[in-house]
Amino acid sequence: MIKVIPIPIFHDNYVWLIRHAMQAGGALDHAVVVDPGDANPVLAYLAQEQLTLSAVLITHKCYDHVMGLGALLEQHTAPVYGPAIDHIKGVSHPVEDNAVITISQSLKFQAMLVPGHTLGHLAFYTRGHLFAGDVMFGAGCGRIKEGGNAEQMFYSLQRLAKLPRDTKLYCAHEYTMANLTFAQTVEPGNRAIAQRYDAVSALRKAQRPSLPSTLAEELATNPFLRCSEPEIAQSVCAHADIPVTAEIDVFTALRHWKDQF
Repeated sequence: MIKVIPIPIFHDNYVWLIRHAMQAGGALDHAVVVDPGDANPVLAYLAQEQLTLSAVLITHKCYDHVMGLGALLEQHTAPVYGPAIDHIKGVSHPVEDNAVITISQSLKFQAMLVPGHTLGHLAFYTRGHLFAGDVMFGAGCGRIKEGGNAEQMFYSLQRLAKLPRDTKLYCAHEYTMANLTFAQTVEPGNRAIAQRYDAVSALRKAQRPSLPSTLAEELATNPFLRCSEPEIAQSVCAHADIPVTAEIDVFTALRHWKDQF
C-alpha cells in the first residue's frame, strides 16, 4: 500500500511524494520523493509528517527536477536513483533501462528509458502507478529537446501506453487544461475530450490538481497517443498543408503544431 502526495512547486511543477511502509502492514512512515526541484516544501512535509526519506527518484536532468536535490540531501541521507547517461550531480545510483529499484519488500520500481524530451529520460513504474516526468502529460507530451527527437518520443509514449490501462499517471507539470484546449482543436469530434475538459476545468477552479489521470483516460483523450485516428491525421494534414499518413509523421507534425500553438 502506498499513498501519493502532490507537492506543488514553482509555477506549475509537482514533486510527487510516495508514502510507504518498510514492513508489510506497517505505518506509511517512509517516503520516496520524485524530482525534488525545490527542497523547501519537501523538507517541510517530511518534518510535519515525521517521515523518513527512503529514496529519491530523478526522471531527467532539467533544473526544475533536480535543483533541490542538494539541499534535500543535506538534511536526509537516502539513495538517489537517476539516468545513468546524464551524470546528474547527487545521483548515487545511476540506473539503466529496465533496472529494478527495490525500496522495500512491497515497493519496487521498474526504471523505463523513455527518450524524447531528453536523451536519458526515465519513467518509474510500480504496479498501478507511473511517474512519467516530462515525457507524458495529462492530454499531452513533453517538448523535444536536450538531444531527443520526435521518433524517440513517439516510441517512448507507445511503450508507456502498453502498461495496464488502470495505471495512474503522475507527470511533473500541471499542463492538462492547456493540452485539452489543443486536443479539442485537433480532434473536435471527440466527446471524451470535451467531457474531460469540463471535469478538469472544475478541478482547477477548485484549486485541485488535474492529476493523476489514468492511461485509459489518456488513450481516449491524448492526441499524441491517438495518431492513428483519421480525424487527427486529417487535422494535421489541413494545418500543415502536407499529405501525412504514417503515424510517426502525424506525431511529428502534431508535436510541431503544439510547439507553435
